[in-house]
Amino acid sequence: MSSLTISTSSTFIIFFFLCLITNGLAADFHVKRYGAKANGNSDDSQAIMRAWKDACMSRKASKVVISGGRYVVNSMKFKGPCMAPIHIQMEGRLEAPLNIQHMKSDDNWIIFEYINALTISGKGIFDGRGSLAWKQNQCASSGKCDSLPISLRFYRLNNTIIRGITSTDSKFFHMNLHNCRNMTLQNIIINAPGVSPNTDGIHIGGSSGVTISNARIETGDDCVSIGDGSQQITIEKVTCGPGHGISIGSLGKYKNEKPVSGVIVRNCTIKNTMFGVRIKTWPDSTQGIATNMHFDSIVMNNVGTPILIDQQYCPYGKCRFKIPSRVAISDVRFRNIVGTSTTRVAVKLVCSRGYPCKNVKLSNINLRYIGTNGTAISECSNVKPTISGRVMPPPCTRAFAI
Repeated sequence: MSSLTISTSSTFIIFFFLCLITNGLAADFHVKRYGAKANGNSDDSQAIMRAWKDACMSRKASKVVISGGRYVVNSMKFKGPCMAPIHIQMEGRLEAPLNIQHMKSDDNWIIFEYINALTISGKGIFDGRGSLAWKQNQCASSGKCDSLPISLRFYRLNNTIIRGITSTDSKFFHMNLHNCRNMTLQNIIINAPGVSPNTDGIHIGGSSGVTISNARIETGDDCVSIGDGSQQITIEKVTCGPGHGISIGSLGKYKNEKPVSGVIVRNCTIKNTMFGVRIKTWPDSTQGIATNMHFDSIVMNNVGTPILIDQQYCPYGKCRFKIPSRVAISDVRFRNIVGTSTTRVAVKLVCSRGYPCKNVKLSNINLRYIGTNGTAISECSNVKPTISGRVMPPPCTRAFAI
């Protein structure tokens, strides 16, 4: 027993000193040493890219340092794979071109892709300067929504930490996570005016093991949206609003969409939003699955329709409603949700008549309508929720067929 203790302690000591040595050898790459001016006028894109390429080629852990100042940057692609773990210490303010016609890429402003063990931290700001682009947004009128650049796109990243940064006034989505594994976003701030169209805070698609915690998101669309192929997603201690709430979907618009499963939204505050927590799928959709989704311990303050399943989602009014959604929703729990609703229908569960929702549970719900023309009600179609604890408004006050 004694020799085992000595051996374990010795191993820990050796590991500790190896960490000290490794950290001591970590290389710093300061973008200002590569010619970045940080004066709010010069284009610093190339200087930052040179620092990144050298850091990415380093065989020891490296850090790209973006110190204080205003960096005007065009579209940039931080591409791996890199030789070792890499850290971006972000303290300055990166500013996008005001006019999208001056950007080198119409799809994204800044891309991080094919990187393992990336950390982005600091008090820095990614400023998308989106006010001019919002006026050019034709998403609602034409349905064409892919012509404006996303501020931050994360593609095929593994073991990533994003901590402390701010994204402001994106032209389109603030952050788009696609095909990422084991990604943590902590203490981030996302903000844009409530009137800014399609400025989703964080969109997740085709990713697994994603955790968002202690975030503050103010935007003109979903604070967090979860697309197909997303699994084991945790959203906790997020303050959302203004915006459209926290959403799973929309699902079923495209062919071969992969299942969504294992989503947890808990200990969040949603305020002054169009919706609270919702699951949305298109009518006449492709086949899909959304299962094992839990919404727990959420405070709603001045929220329109705090709890919503909408399998007739059609934001642009050009849908074939006679054909039901083919996305099968199951194993959904709404628990410990309290607060105020700006609409009488505080709980609305509109499921597909072709694929009725299965195993939907409501537990300890207390939502109060703050208008003057009655009290809160609930509406249901093609679902028979299981009830436990006190549920207000009473479940399925009105049932209707679709």
